[in-house]
Amino acid sequence: MSEQRQQRTARRTRHAVVVGAGMAGVQSAVALREAGFTGSVTLIGAEPHQPYDRPPLSKAVLLGKAEDSAFDIDFEALDITLRLGLDVTALRAAGQVLDTADGPVPYDALILATGAEPVTLPGADGVPGVHLLRTLDDAARLRPVLDRRHDVVVVGAGWIGAEFATAARAAGCAVTVVEAAARPLAGTLPAEVAAPMAGWYADSGAELLTEARVDRVEEGAVILTDGRVLPAGAVVVGIGARSATGWLAGSGVALGADGSVTADSALRTSLPGVYAVGDCASFPSARYGTRLLVHHWDNALQGPRTAAAAIMAAQDGGPLPVYDPVPYFWSEQFGRFVQYAGHHAGADTLLWRGDGAADTWSVCWLRDGALAAVLAVGRPRDLAQGRRLIESGAVLDPEKVADPAVPLKSAAL
Repeated sequence: MSEQRQQRTARRTRHAVVVGAGMAGVQSAVALREAGFTGSVTLIGAEPHQPYDRPPLSKAVLLGKAEDSAFDIDFEALDITLRLGLDVTALRAAGQVLDTADGPVPYDALILATGAEPVTLPGADGVPGVHLLRTLDDAARLRPVLDRRHDVVVVGAGWIGAEFATAARAAGCAVTVVEAAARPLAGTLPAEVAAPMAGWYADSGAELLTEARVDRVEEGAVILTDGRVLPAGAVVVGIGARSATGWLAGSGVALGADGSVTADSALRTSLPGVYAVGDCASFPSARYGTRLLVHHWDNALQGPRTAAAAIMAAQDGGPLPVYDPVPYFWSEQFGRFVQYAGHHAGADTLLWRGDGAADTWSVCWLRDGALAAVLAVGRPRDLAQGRRLIESGAVLDPEKVADPAVPLKSAAL
């Protein structure tokens, strides 16, 4: 056997390990097999449950309409070894090994897919009745709360806060949402775009308190800094999430100021043979001229295919893939289907399609005449057409964009 053939054979017997068994991790393991990877694949997850999808947790699972949201994947048939309920505590790059509670796990290729962890409310740890909503166990603990129709206080009027408030109102709970900023989604959308959404809370029967800060949480009550006391049979905290990368300290994996793994355009990290996907990783976007950190489901679905292709390129010597998607997410809240595609930071023009007081409307952001982002409320065609226009980079006619009767795709010049 020639030396070159021996090297190829050695490369093809490698062991790939994926850390994190959420959407990004599961899809990474599957994508490796779909890409033709023939070595061993091990998927490590910290939770003991069969790998599951997270979006239904704030919807069907929380309301008792589904017991779980396990992925319909035959891991055995794909020859993917699952190691569940196992915490990974450190990465030792020199020996290409992971430290776990069950001992070391060596790897030749490693995909980091540890996702994000919710930000906790200071002083609320250990207080009875305080909940997060990130895992299947979280949803299981919250279901009885909704069944008993407790008074619920939600801290944070972001996407997850709105979705939980929606579910709690559907279950018949009295809901108060406490937001420190002057409006919902303050860190996500401009004031004029978020303004109509504030009315959705009242329409649903939930009370939204803006510019309200939590002083402390006690069992059965939330006390605000202005002295108001809110009865709370349960408190749900939804004030953001951070990339779950604390365990990588000292590993040599470069992290950004936000704690995310700094991946390149092929989702490679600063360490050879180590890749990162999903909520735990940022990537450079040539489309937007900036580095993006996208904490949404679609990114966790798409990124793994790039990471798998990069591993195969390293193995077989092929061209490296480039990851530069149009970010996309959706949210179901207060009877509305909200979708967003793109990245509006840096846009120079904001155009409305319809009236924000109506049931359906859209907002488009342009940059140098091209569509940079679109937010659609009950207008899925605007979203679908807008996403394609963002991908193409077409310059648009602003007057046609601002006319909700004109199909968005017809605005291209």
